[in-house]
Amino acid sequence: MARDVIALVMAGGKGERLHPLTEDRSKPAVPFGGIYRIIDITLSNCINSNIYKIVILPQYKAQSLVEHLEAGWNIFSYDLGHYLRVVPPQMRVGEDWYRGTADSVRQNLYLIERDASKHLLILSGDHVYKMDYSRLKAYHEEKGADITISVIEVPTCEAYRFGVVEVTGDYSITGFKEKPVSAEPMPGDPRYVLASMGVYIFKAQVLIDLLKSSDKDDFGKDIIPMALERYSLYAFPYKKENRIEDFVYTIEEDGTRVRVLDPCIPDSSYWRDVGDLDAYWNANMDLTGVNPNFNLYGTKWPLRTFQRQYPPVKTIFRDTPSSRTGMALDSLVSHGSIVSGVVKNSVLSYNVIARSWSEVGESVIMSDVEVGRHCRIMKAIIDKGNRIPPRTEIGYNPEEDRKRYTVTPRGIVVVPKRTFT
Repeated sequence: MARDVIALVMAGGKGERLHPLTEDRSKPAVPFGGIYRIIDITLSNCINSNIYKIVILPQYKAQSLVEHLEAGWNIFSYDLGHYLRVVPPQMRVGEDWYRGTADSVRQNLYLIERDASKHLLILSGDHVYKMDYSRLKAYHEEKGADITISVIEVPTCEAYRFGVVEVTGDYSITGFKEKPVSAEPMPGDPRYVLASMGVYIFKAQVLIDLLKSSDKDDFGKDIIPMALERYSLYAFPYKKENRIEDFVYTIEEDGTRVRVLDPCIPDSSYWRDVGDLDAYWNANMDLTGVNPNFNLYGTKWPLRTFQRQYPPVKTIFRDTPSSRTGMALDSLVSHGSIVSGVVKNSVLSYNVIARSWSEVGESVIMSDVEVGRHCRIMKAIIDKGNRIPPRTEIGYNPEEDRKRYTVTPRGIVVVPKRTFT
């Protein structure tokens, strides 16, 4: 156990670009991958990295998030020094709610000071990735850094979407720009810049001093640029340094099956900020297929969640005289679901019914949804609690879809909760 690290998880964002999925839930509470919530990814990274002291800072419409944490993450032993604390705004230092990521930590400095840990790990509760935070901590200590920021390469043309760091050859940070129009490329490759992943590790006293000496609200916009004047900052190259070890696979060698130890799980360099509807849909689609970009099935880096108690998945009808066929191809189908239509390249949450002759393709279907007979659904996100009438088409006529639903720039159709009841 990393006893000298506290993980603080930012979980208060409104997620306006994910609306209508965030109409009555916070972004970290949005379902993902059938059975998970987005925050489960970050929390699983903590547990798999042997970090068992976690503080979650929610704010916006947090009830479903809190209920999920209470149901699925009540696994900590206070006697062993473990805890997961959900700390909503309490106005301990003024009359404001959390005004930003840095302010949310500032308002809870008393929790940090009384714990007396040496390092503070600042995380977002709405990113999808696998990361061994113990490697980040080891890198941070090896560099003798006051602050270390995990970074990932993104095309130079996309620099405007991120906080971008400028570094020397040994990844010492010399500059930080929030969503710049133009930025310095990474060393050795002018095609890419180094973007902040929203994952920081601070020496505890450094963060305490920074927050007490400033009333600024945000880490990326305010605290990190200010820290450059006073402290030693390094970038942690995520794709190069993050390794999740002990992945065993099998190869054929001269007709003999050989077990090989690979130092890197193939998706240990995957990272996606699911900040808008298109990114959310893409992240779910990354779970499907034979070799998914983000793999939920590895045993060396398990993802935890609260598992609902539904019966197994059932597919029904095949080659009957009425040509009814129930099958799911290249898809994730969660417990309680019954498929008598055809589902392809999709993610189905709990208790989804796809009726006979229905077709679902490249879609995310949340829990308690019934897809009626002869429905055709393509490239859609269907939120929970919908009973879609027979012969409904979604995703085939953009003009008609825009009259009733949200349609993203990529053309993904988003149907809010209980649009069809």
